[in-house]
Amino acid sequence: MTESTPPSSDYTRLQVDDKEIILVGTAHISQDSVDTVIRTIDDLTPDTVCVELDTQRYQSLINKKGWESLNLKELIKKKQVPFLLTNLALSSYQKRMGIQTGVQPGAELAAAAQTAEARGMEVELVDRNIRTTLLRVWRKTALWNKMKVIASLFGSLFEKQELNEAELSKLRESDTLSSMLDEMGKLLPSVKQILVDERDTYMAYHIRNAPGEKVLAVVGAAHLPGITRLLQGNEIGSEVITEISTVPPKTTFSKMIPWLIPGLVVALFIGGFFFGNRNQLADAATAWVLANSLFSALGALLALGHPATVLSAFVAAPITSLNPTIGAGFVTGLVQSFVAAPTVRDMEHVSEDLMTFKGWWQNRLARVLLVFLFSSIGSSIGTFVALGWLKDLL
Repeated sequence: MTESTPPSSDYTRLQVDDKEIILVGTAHISQDSVDTVIRTIDDLTPDTVCVELDTQRYQSLINKKGWESLNLKELIKKKQVPFLLTNLALSSYQKRMGIQTGVQPGAELAAAAQTAEARGMEVELVDRNIRTTLLRVWRKTALWNKMKVIASLFGSLFEKQELNEAELSKLRESDTLSSMLDEMGKLLPSVKQILVDERDTYMAYHIRNAPGEKVLAVVGAAHLPGITRLLQGNEIGSEVITEISTVPPKTTFSKMIPWLIPGLVVALFIGGFFFGNRNQLADAATAWVLANSLFSALGALLALGHPATVLSAFVAAPITSLNPTIGAGFVTGLVQSFVAAPTVRDMEHVSEDLMTFKGWWQNRLARVLLVFLFSSIGSSIGTFVALGWLKDLL
């Protein structure tokens, strides 16, 4: 049975079986949290320090030149641009708030790991892989809620929010954060479950099984109530961790969707050939090509793509629209990354540039992403416009 002692102002002590666990709740953009973490590690000298990070996020925090090694072309080929966009949106939002206090987002987590390493302590990165978390959100969320998530995520990029250090300190109060999470749960319960509840379970399991008799865990204050409750309850089974560490497979319907439009277009042309006016087949083919080409090229143009990129959108869109394995953005993104490759400066400052509307177009890395996104959207619009024309012509 687990018992807890009254918390100090900085941390909470728990006795879990024969292990002492100390939980430190932090605000991810607060200098006060950085100071608290370092002071607590030095005062309590734990055997192991657990940190709310996965390997990828930890490397991005400590590697200041990480963007220089970004292989953008490889990301496009592997169809990971939406994942990169989401990561950039989250990073930009946190960085905008962090600029107000002069603290890098996640600085206290990096400080915890680096301080522990410097003191010769074990370091455990106990958070679930960020890509797994985002894919679980995407694949387990209904379409309408997905639109809410996307709108909220990218709307936050341009939301102005002034916070000072005093206000940030309030973020460490569990009651305030619990009420915020309750509201999130009411609005999007499936998202809250995956972003918060599942990660609470994942982190509690790894904290409980961390080596050493005295374990100190540094986590965001939003996770503190859930992790505390889980550590005070029954031991979490490894089968639960395996389940929440797995990316759900695509549903049969979602696998079929990319083939529906090409199948419908082919069916319309076949039907037109056998039962319609064959003399209008050439007009129908021209309509298909022009609708896809013009709208996709317009998307690339709105993203201020290179002339070669705009031309590639015009040429590729009618073809890629009939091939679910390759989108127009795949072609235009690659072309843009070749003819207007992002500089080191673009890579290093992308998060800051994304904090302003103008910055999306000024930063070459962001512009590649805009080209990918806008030309893909343009091609999709063109496809639906073309379907309307085909219906009338065939």
